Amino acid sequence: MTAAVYLNGLGVVCALGADRHSVAKGLFAAAPGGLSDCDDVVRGRTLALGRVRDALPDLSALPISLRGRNNALLDAALVQIAPLVKQAISQHGAERVAVIIGTSTSGIGETEPALRALQSDGQWPAGFSYGQQEMGSAASFVRHRSGAGGPAWTLSTACSSSAKALASAARLLRAGVVDAVIAGGADSLCHFTVAGFSALESISATRCLPFSRNRTGINIGEGAALFLLSREPGPVQLAGWGESSDAHHMSAPDPSGAGATAALLEALQRAGWSPDEVDYINLHGTATRHNDAMESRAVAGVLGSTVPASSTKPLTGHALGASGAIEAALCWIALVDNPDNRLPPHWYDGDIDPDLPALRLVTPGDCSPVPLQRMLSSSFAFGGSNAVLALQRSTAA
Repeated sequence: MTAAVYLNGLGVVCALGADRHSVAKGLFAAAPGGLSDCDDVVRGRTLALGRVRDALPDLSALPISLRGRNNALLDAALVQIAPLVKQAISQHGAERVAVIIGTSTSGIGETEPALRALQSDGQWPAGFSYGQQEMGSAASFVRHRSGAGGPAWTLSTACSSSAKALASAARLLRAGVVDAVIAGGADSLCHFTVAGFSALESISATRCLPFSRNRTGINIGEGAALFLLSREPGPVQLAGWGESSDAHHMSAPDPSGAGATAALLEALQRAGWSPDEVDYINLHGTATRHNDAMESRAVAGVLGSTVPASSTKPLTGHALGASGAIEAALCWIALVDNPDNRLPPHWYDGDIDPDLPALRLVTPGDCSPVPLQRMLSSSFAFGGSNAVLALQRSTAA
């Protein structure tokens, strides 16, 4: 089955806001927001992080294994598309609605204080369940909360997780296995990930500077984005996707950009687009030395140097397993909730790295002279797991 697949609804929460309208306002604001200085994640260090400041749903009435910040972020996104999910279940039956979620942290944030309690008290604290940190918890939670009864699983491929969840949802729909899929991702801030990237010397204490000569690393963020995908026409079509694996190094990308290039080309081919039809690309843009060098090489090689491009991680932080879905959400917003055709801005110090292939980085405030129609969104992960999504504004918008 080669039917078109659509992103019919969007729920999103991240450092920019708690719904698509507040996120859109933050995305196109005249000054960069989103990130905040936090001194309570890594002892003795104040770091710029993409923390969600909005109140999250209370999950205390749920089974212990389904509680936790990661699932609360998912719940905040899910409630925004709940009417569409309810309609899909009513129309197709619960068993025809699937759930595919990407995450990298799951409930590790709940395990950290529980481990400290175990070390000090000799026993696990009341109210903790190992099931909270299981990767499968995310999909189990969304399935439980939504009433979906179809296949449900969690993908964990580091920073490509939720982009790959959307591609997997499209494959499931094209295969005719189900009629609708709740898909996206979530990740929550925790000491484990921030300390881990600090150990790799990949953390920037201040707002990150993707593709700058002065870039020093990433800002960790958190958030969730969920879509209801189906074959029924909606505002945005998932026109294509590309996936590849470098198998080059556990944490460093292949410096040639071969895997990223393959994923970009596959996404274009599946969408049926030529490079000059792309209106904008949301870059993975982590602001690490190696990623930006690799990515600029791949993007320039495939798209040239004239396609508008930006990294939105200086606004949201790098939400790890949720980043692919959140950045797809930003593209969705730019395609649908954007009457002025504004381009997602690239916030940095303006000191472009002369050693990188030239890209057309979007100056804040830039607008497209014509309505935005086609966008790419790239996600590149540890282990060389690459995913690129091709998103197209549909006539149903």
